Amino acid sequence: MKIFILSLLLLSITTVINCGITSKYVRQAQPANEMSFGTFPSPPGHNAPEQVHITQGDRDGRGMIISWVTPLNLAGSDVVTYWIASNDNDVKKLKKKASTSSYKFYDYASGFLHHATIKHLEYDTKYIYEVGTDKSVRQFSFTTPPKVGPDVPYTFGIIGDLGQTYASNETLYHYMSNPKGQTLLFPGDLAYQDHFPNHDQRKWDTYGRFMEPCAAYQPIIYAVGNHEIDFVPNIGERHPFRPYIRRYHNAFKTSGSISPLWYSVRRGPAHIIVLSSYSGYGKYTPQYVWLEQELKNVNREETPWLIVMVHSPWYNSVNYHYMEGESMRVMFESWFVNSKVDLVLAGHVHAYERSERVSNIKYNITNGLSTPVKDPNAPIYITIGDGGNIEGIANSFTDPQPSYSAFRESSFGHALLEIKNKTHAQYTWHRNQDNEPIAADSIMMYNRYFFPKEEIDSACFIC
Repeated sequence: MKIFILSLLLLSITTVINCGITSKYVRQAQPANEMSFGTFPSPPGHNAPEQVHITQGDRDGRGMIISWVTPLNLAGSDVVTYWIASNDNDVKKLKKKASTSSYKFYDYASGFLHHATIKHLEYDTKYIYEVGTDKSVRQFSFTTPPKVGPDVPYTFGIIGDLGQTYASNETLYHYMSNPKGQTLLFPGDLAYQDHFPNHDQRKWDTYGRFMEPCAAYQPIIYAVGNHEIDFVPNIGERHPFRPYIRRYHNAFKTSGSISPLWYSVRRGPAHIIVLSSYSGYGKYTPQYVWLEQELKNVNREETPWLIVMVHSPWYNSVNYHYMEGESMRVMFESWFVNSKVDLVLAGHVHAYERSERVSNIKYNITNGLSTPVKDPNAPIYITIGDGGNIEGIANSFTDPQPSYSAFRESSFGHALLEIKNKTHAQYTWHRNQDNEPIAADSIMMYNRYFFPKEEIDSACFIC
């Protein structure tokens, strides 16, 4: 009788098809409520620095790019002071001068955007840094990653399509409440400024202030999404990605890229490749040529975990943005399988979905072999465009659930990837309504290079 009741309970929560789960839990279908401009005022003080954020500033984790904004470009406002956190009163303080720029967009003029790259940091070390002058100095901190190596434990957070709604706030602080996250992976769609008339650039400023409690203390590795394009020729704005590129610097040149829209970094046990869904990727294009070489540069003996970020998902069973990533999948999927990529992260679709390890690389225009099949060398694909943005939840799934889909749910949330060693990584996805220790979806991932065994999928376990 107890087994029968438990079975009924499980059926009331989920629909299981092909050992995949379609969760019946739905966060909300209507658009999330945007937080007002007044929610994020500038910090007090004359010419106080704001919108502070950091990202990796070199190839292997000994550099950091520190970025901030000031209303005025006064003497000293473009300098960051930093030192190793220590009880020693004689600690050596270093200074680095930032590059400074500003931009105009239609009727908007930005503040002064400062970006300072500090290098030759010690691994696995906490640093204090300060920006600002006189009484407007503001202090923050960060911790560098451990030295690149195969058995270095490291935890990445994952959030996509965040925006700046009350639901976004819940997602961000839900993630921040868990001390495990060390670096945030973000597969695109940040501020959603283009949702407002003339791509209201003030929303970039409020987004920067909103993110600062997280972004000033741990690096965020961004991929660009469609909401970063800001291409509006009818108001004279004809240069795609210009505000994003001005505001969010990265170390793209250290990976041999010619564009900040595609690049890579190595952090702890992971080699992270960032691609642009909205830049050319056909044969002979710069992104194509770069990725072909970059995959050859990966050393799995040093960085066993190979992670790729795109924005538009390649495997998606939601009736939103369906198959928008198909041309990129056709172009690069065989490379990913041959390289044994462990995990591909995407956003764009405002729901959550995790795939099985599948590939669809036998297809050509005449043979008719166009069905995804299980493939132990293929990555798991995660769609995590469920940060909480103003456009709301995507809640219409294809029916029946396709065999490549392991778990899907229409909710807001975030994920954690806890890399344990070169063979195992614990992946968990947390919906906003759960307490932090409770994962709505989880799987112990096995590394494709060192331990290419089939994972015990929670969905199939229930099935």
